[in-house]
Amino acid sequence: MSIDPTKYEIETTQPPMWEREETFQEIMAEQLRHAPWLMLSIVLHGLVFMVLLLIPVDPLDTEEPVMMMKPPEQVEDIEEEKEEEEEVEEEVEEEVVIQETEITEVEETEEFEEVSDVKESAFDSDQWNSAVGLGGGAGGKTGGRGGGRRGLRKKGGKATARAIELALEWLKKHQDEDGHWDADEFMRHDVEGEPCDGAGNPVHDVGLTGLALLAFLGDGSTMRSGAYKDVVRKGVIWLKEQQDPDSGLFGTNSSNEFVYNHAIAAYAMTEAYGLSNYKILKKYAQLGINYLEKHRNPYSVWRYQPRDNDNDTSVTGWCVMAYKSAEDFKLEVNKNAMDLSEAWFDQMTDPTNGRTGYTERGGRSSRKHGEHSALFPREKGECMTAVSLLCRFFLGKNPKDDKMMPLQADLILKQQPVWDKESGAIDHYYWYYATYALYQMSGRWWKTWQKSLTKAVVKSQREDGNFKGSWDPIGAWGEDGGRVYSTAILCLTLEAYYRYTRLVR
Repeated sequence: MSIDPTKYEIETTQPPMWEREETFQEIMAEQLRHAPWLMLSIVLHGLVFMVLLLIPVDPLDTEEPVMMMKPPEQVEDIEEEKEEEEEVEEEVEEEVVIQETEITEVEETEEFEEVSDVKESAFDSDQWNSAVGLGGGAGGKTGGRGGGRRGLRKKGGKATARAIELALEWLKKHQDEDGHWDADEFMRHDVEGEPCDGAGNPVHDVGLTGLALLAFLGDGSTMRSGAYKDVVRKGVIWLKEQQDPDSGLFGTNSSNEFVYNHAIAAYAMTEAYGLSNYKILKKYAQLGINYLEKHRNPYSVWRYQPRDNDNDTSVTGWCVMAYKSAEDFKLEVNKNAMDLSEAWFDQMTDPTNGRTGYTERGGRSSRKHGEHSALFPREKGECMTAVSLLCRFFLGKNPKDDKMMPLQADLILKQQPVWDKESGAIDHYYWYYATYALYQMSGRWWKTWQKSLTKAVVKSQREDGNFKGSWDPIGAWGEDGGRVYSTAILCLTLEAYYRYTRLVR
């Protein structure tokens, strides 16, 4: 028996299959109901697309960068920054070849390499600064130098900055071709017009060359960079050629005060080595320090002849500066010598008024026998007191703790700089030490001193002919050092404004 399905009808509430086909929108809606995150993603993409449509498109846009102009009131600042960048480019460090005369390239190749631990500045933080005193150099970071001579100009010290510039130019013009400064024949460079006078004693050529070099180093020039790098290079080459390779002595011992010349030269060589970062100079600097140690008296300090048990404050002051520079630049130094120097200054200082003597406690500065003492009375200055005060800073003393230091500063202020030849008060040596010492003291001591210094030193600088930039050697030691000495040491004195930060804050 067979069943014919066409003869049967099935009742149902569902519409026919062909009437139940779902549209695409219905399918998507069903999927979205089961997938809310997909819905959220579509909405977010839609919003981003609408935001992009709202951003205007510049039809003239190019790939070239747009130069943003500063407001008109800042134009001067832009020009100053540009000038500073140009000046920096001029002082790019160069490799300096110092092999000259009999020194051959083969002999020096092994040592001709840069020092690995580059010192950008002779002064960091509150540590001792090798630029204190006659040494120095602005090299790299300026520390407390306030931008060097340029910084001094910006701070209002234009007259002082100009005096330094003129002094350095005078020294440059009167440097011999071989690199040294001639005490008694420097005027040979005055080929036109009236030649300079003021010859010094030729036995001091080594010391004067060291002094002049330190003035250029103090202004920021080294063997590698700076406006006067060629001057420095020639001077260093000449100086090392004057050194005995066995003893380390710079120059000869032909004069009674030869240790002054050596100490200054050793200090200059040490600064040139450290600030120029040339390992080749290390042995010359170390030899110079070694000689000072051999010269020093057993269990005491220094004076004219080696190890004769005679000591004085003046020579010791120079040696302390040379030792501290050597210590700063990692040369070998007998630290016991510094302790003995401190003991010497204490021994020579009168505890009631702070005056430090030359060879006796509370005594006055030294003078030559005879007419010299009459022309330059001892009571017109406090040179040894100034040496002691400055060296106390070098030796790590603080005026807040050392009661002698304020006493000494007060004593110095009673003898301020005055350019008075008739009174015999001109003493460039004293003014140099006192300026650096009172700069360290700061406060009322420095403010009072610097006013007198400007009046006495800046305003007395020569402005005429071949003399322009120099100072007349009419002070207590002008006859010995001559015009080169007076110009170099007074230039160094004015550099105290920007050469280093204060050691005690």
